[in-house]
Amino acid sequence: MINVAIVGYGNLGRGVERSLKQNPDMELVGVFTRRSPETVATEGAAAFHMDDLLSKKADIDVCILCGGSATDLPVQTPEITKNFNTIDSFDTHAKIPEHFAKVDQAAKANQTVSIISTGWDPGLFSLNRLYAQSILPTGETNTFWGKGVSQGHSDALRRIAGVADATQYTIPNNEVIENLKAGEKLELTTRDKHFRECFVVLEEGADAEAIKEEIVTMPNYFSDYDTEVNFVSQEELNRDHKAMPHGGTVLHTGTTGEITNQVIEYTLQLESNPEFTASVLVAYARACVRLAKEEQFGAFTVLDIAPKYLSPLDDATLRKELL
Repeated sequence: MINVAIVGYGNLGRGVERSLKQNPDMELVGVFTRRSPETVATEGAAAFHMDDLLSKKADIDVCILCGGSATDLPVQTPEITKNFNTIDSFDTHAKIPEHFAKVDQAAKANQTVSIISTGWDPGLFSLNRLYAQSILPTGETNTFWGKGVSQGHSDALRRIAGVADATQYTIPNNEVIENLKAGEKLELTTRDKHFRECFVVLEEGADAEAIKEEIVTMPNYFSDYDTEVNFVSQEELNRDHKAMPHGGTVLHTGTTGEITNQVIEYTLQLESNPEFTASVLVAYARACVRLAKEEQFGAFTVLDIAPKYLSPLDDATLRKELL
């Protein structure tokens, strides 16, 4: 039995709790939170304050860290890895090498294991980009996200003065995807690949036109995309736009021989982004504990882990049933 602690209890933490119930070789020790434990409504898990985590060390095989990438994980992962095996979903792509180095140093110094940047992108999509580019070295990889809710872009909308609430959808250009699959060679810009659709609730008295202009010109979020802004009531937003679907496609088009076109496509369609991400974290938590038992200390990513480490089945069964 693998004993798991959940660190942080937002959408992702709730997803991990639900996923653990589907994995009979794992047991949840509890949820550890910065909030007052009595205010945290879990789905049956015991709740503890973060300050109690170290006192439970003997009962925990791995900690699944469910904080955010902006401010939580850069601090929490290396710090908690000093005492525990850890999994995180750090997803700021440009900062992964820096994050890896800090966590690797902490893990090797304290003989623990940490698997970072686990989820579906980075994570499963990273694996598929690696497989595709290795198998078809003469080719091109494109990643398309959506249709789905972008939590980061939705948060950016909500931070605009005069916005009471908002949800943003990332929508891929399906025509471009089909043209690539047909073998067309395209020079694509950011604007060509995705469209952004915003649903915004205004505060009373807010200037809708001024807010729309601020949205469509926002650098790093919307200015490089065709963006549609829809103003709706809070009731409509709550009714139609509070689910958290997402997904995407890794598409690699290449050639073998002289002119033989080949296409590798990997697609996810998710009704709940956090619940699916949580399920990936739980599978890699199993791998993390196995690496620790083998004393392979240090930091790892999904690119380093043999697939069999994710499964509860033994090697012989995997060869018989999956090969």
